[in-house]
Amino acid sequence: MAMQGGLETGEATVDRIAWVKLSLAFLPLKRPISDAKVLTGRQKPLTEVAILFCELESRNGAKGHGFSYSKRAGGPGMFAHAKEISGELIGEDPNDIARIWEKLVWAGASVGRSGLATQAIAAMDIALWDMKAKRANLPLAKLLGAHRDTVQAYNTSGGFLSSPIEEVLESCAALKEKGIGGVKIKVGQPDPMVDLKRVEAVRKLLGDAFPVAVDANQQWDRPTAMRVGRALEPMNLFWIEEPLDAYDAEGHARLAAALDTPVATGEMLTSVAEHYELIRNDSVDFIQPDAGRVGGITQFLKIAAMADFKGLKMAPHFAMEIHLHLCAAYPREPWVEHFDWLEPLFDERLELKNGRMIVPNRPGLGFTISEQARAWTVDSHEAGRRP
Repeated sequence: MAMQGGLETGEATVDRIAWVKLSLAFLPLKRPISDAKVLTGRQKPLTEVAILFCELESRNGAKGHGFSYSKRAGGPGMFAHAKEISGELIGEDPNDIARIWEKLVWAGASVGRSGLATQAIAAMDIALWDMKAKRANLPLAKLLGAHRDTVQAYNTSGGFLSSPIEEVLESCAALKEKGIGGVKIKVGQPDPMVDLKRVEAVRKLLGDAFPVAVDANQQWDRPTAMRVGRALEPMNLFWIEEPLDAYDAEGHARLAAALDTPVATGEMLTSVAEHYELIRNDSVDFIQPDAGRVGGITQFLKIAAMADFKGLKMAPHFAMEIHLHLCAAYPREPWVEHFDWLEPLFDERLELKNGRMIVPNRPGLGFTISEQARAWTVDSHEAGRRP
């Protein structure tokens, strides 16, 4: 068999990647956003999101695009790493996604197989899945095998600590009217009593049955998480998110065993191995992987398989444009996180109805990159030659 810059040529090889384009864009937020990490002095308010886009085209004319992101620092680093390894895609059959992922991660293995390296790979991996679904003329959820055509959706963007409680309540009321299925508000302030009062106000507004969750963004220690978690039990929350440091699998396991309220975490982890620690230690009731952080859809599906085997529920972090499809393909009823921040990056919009987000019937992810996203682009790189 002959080599053509990638996979050995065989009868089953149907196409080749001919062209790759990477773009780095910065999405400005309408106002600075703060959570508990800002109040503890560990981070500055969030003002923009760095987006790494990947666009692919094959010799036979198949196209795909994907993206990953970074909040605060890291965007230029992701772009630089992706740029350095993107040439490895040229000449490969775009259908062999798992093998290509391994090739990409080992191309940069000296800097690790998690963190910034996998976040850079994620944009390329997601673009390959988008291409494969478009080639099949199927929405990505249907290519993977959907269990549902709509997914429960909750909103986070209206409950940040940078918003006074009056504004949070106004946002919650509007979201419920719009058709959202639940809301999540931020906690983790220096005085837990302030958190409790904010949660009580939201619960009183929305009623006892409406799904409400809280998110401490890793800023509690173990005793605080236990005390506040017990104080929150009467609020009938559908989960407490990131009560402890993301890597404290043992602490989360103790908390999950002690509380009736479900515990959720996983969004900050950047590898399958890190999520496996949570899963095997019974650290969570809801696992929250982020395809853009763990290395794309290929790695996300490994986490999903382990989580399903362990009987866990799932609520992926951020990027609803990607995670809606992955939630639709998860066997157990999941939640998708509604964040409208990324909407200006795309021409299409997702729909909400009766508390659920509707899986679009468009092929692939179902999105095209907007002219606004092009205008926010600060750097780009191409490998190969467009057919």
